[in-house]
Amino acid sequence: MAHVSEEVRVDRPVSEVYNQWTQFEEFPKFMGGIEQVQQKDNTHLHWKAKIGGQTAEWGAEITEQVPDQVIAWRATQGAQNEGRVAFQSEGGATRVRLELDVEPQGAVQQMGDAMGMLKSQVREDLDRFKQLIESRGQASGEWRGEVKDGETQS
Repeated sequence: MAHVSEEVRVDRPVSEVYNQWTQFEEFPKFMGGIEQVQQKDNTHLHWKAKIGGQTAEWGAEITEQVPDQVIAWRATQGAQNEGRVAFQSEGGATRVRLELDVEPQGAVQQMGDAMGMLKSQVREDLDRFKQLIESRGQASGEWRGEVKDGETQS
């Protein structure tokens, strides 16, 4: 699996940044190649993307979610990936750190990974997320539930 670790400092409070990240269906607004995200329930998502000119789809499960701290996930079917995004308050700003492991599919994606394209894509995605939330001035929605071991906590 290819591993990428990137971070960005967002000039908005941690609760606002976290709230925006929970709006998964809006990811195509800042994630290059992501065409659609459908939230099936509190812990399950369906993703559709165009990667290296090829369409990829996968199901994902949120395995951990703690408001204002962390969201972690893993693919359950289709294109294999898993990751974790951590949120750290820095006064009125927020440090967003994204860890991502992806299994490149086919020769085109493997070559792109070898050339550092995944790392570059993640960097650009985080920069676009920063621009989106800073220019908007507030999150477009929120989900403040907690998930542990893939199960919503009451």
